[in-house]
Amino acid sequence: MQDSTALLSFEAQRLLAPEQALIAYFARAGLSGPALERVPLAAAAGRILGLDAVAREDHPTHARSTMDGFAVASAAGAARRAVVGEVLMGRTFARALAPGEAVRVPTGGALPAGADAVVPQEDVPFEDGAIVPREPVAAGDFVTQRGEDVAAGDRVLAAGRRIGGPELGVLATLGIADVPVFRRPRVAIVSTGDELVDPASALADGQIRDSNRYAIAGALAAYGAEPVHLPRVADTREALAAALRRALDQCDAVVTTGGSSVGERDLVPRVVAELGEPGPIVHGLRVKPGKPTMFGAIDGKAVVGLPGSPASALTILEAVARPIFAALAGERGARPLALDARASAPFTGRSGWTWFVPARLRAHGGALFAEPLSIRSSHTSLLARASGYVTLGEDAEPIETGALVRVTLFSSGGAPIEAQ
Repeated sequence: MQDSTALLSFEAQRLLAPEQALIAYFARAGLSGPALERVPLAAAAGRILGLDAVAREDHPTHARSTMDGFAVASAAGAARRAVVGEVLMGRTFARALAPGEAVRVPTGGALPAGADAVVPQEDVPFEDGAIVPREPVAAGDFVTQRGEDVAAGDRVLAAGRRIGGPELGVLATLGIADVPVFRRPRVAIVSTGDELVDPASALADGQIRDSNRYAIAGALAAYGAEPVHLPRVADTREALAAALRRALDQCDAVVTTGGSSVGERDLVPRVVAELGEPGPIVHGLRVKPGKPTMFGAIDGKAVVGLPGSPASALTILEAVARPIFAALAGERGARPLALDARASAPFTGRSGWTWFVPARLRAHGGALFAEPLSIRSSHTSLLARASGYVTLGEDAEPIETGALVRVTLFSSGGAPIEAQ
């Protein structure tokens, strides 16, 4: 176990940038991978696909018409063709088609054997039981070929992909009704601080309502995790150690709020160092807001210590810690949604530090504008007034009024885009 006395102060020159912190974290954390389970197709929305979805057959299984019209053999060119029947949806024609014959076919209908093209009904007159194309027919006209969409053996969806409407449609097409998904990670939320009271409580002087746990739970649910609310913890080493042991026994990961800095009452890094290996891996980030952040692990389970300030806690969870929970959920390659906008006022940071500046989006005159909001870490309402945040890297120049700026949207809410 680590010597907890080594965690009592920040050395600014040794703080890591967010990208460096995540590299260091994943190199040492040894996080346990998510387990597989199977759910009905109707219950798979929002889950993470656990195995590759591979086609067992070609799709479509037959060449199909893309128009209402007549299925024909192109080899007959523009010759007259006798109409000898009709293709019904969901069925195949009873026999092969001769070059001088045609059959009616609906959009999506299967072409009979011997046909390789379709003449749209609006392009050819039907008289005396026959059609005469106005010009020669080319093979493949108005036809979706067998296997054109998906060929047997194709990997259509890769494991680690979040399942939404398009993915549900593909899974249904492939006949995957019992969907392999990763089990949702259970993430315990532990609030620390003697000043915290329930949201329903009246406030006495010095007290604040425990809002962080609900903001964090909303974000975790958006990431595909199952938030688990555990009781608040008093500011004692014994109470915190007991709470973290209970959380680690019950859940796959733990998020704490408060107690992650370097004061006498900031116990989270010290207690995590005493509970198991590897303990705290990253303590302190070269960011604003959110410098007093801790990323740790105990026996393959993540322990993320967030600052107690509301804006700092949620900003770090969204802007830095999200890949940790994506890994626990099995999601791969996910990126938060971002929009480009014009700065309605300058965005400024601090050289050598990463700044996450909250921004409110407004639409005006057909253009999108981003307004920077003042960073006040203790303000609970700040991020609810923002649509997302702008990241200013360590070497980034100030973004002047009118310049393009990229706004990363919050995963689980934030202010809607206002129209002016």
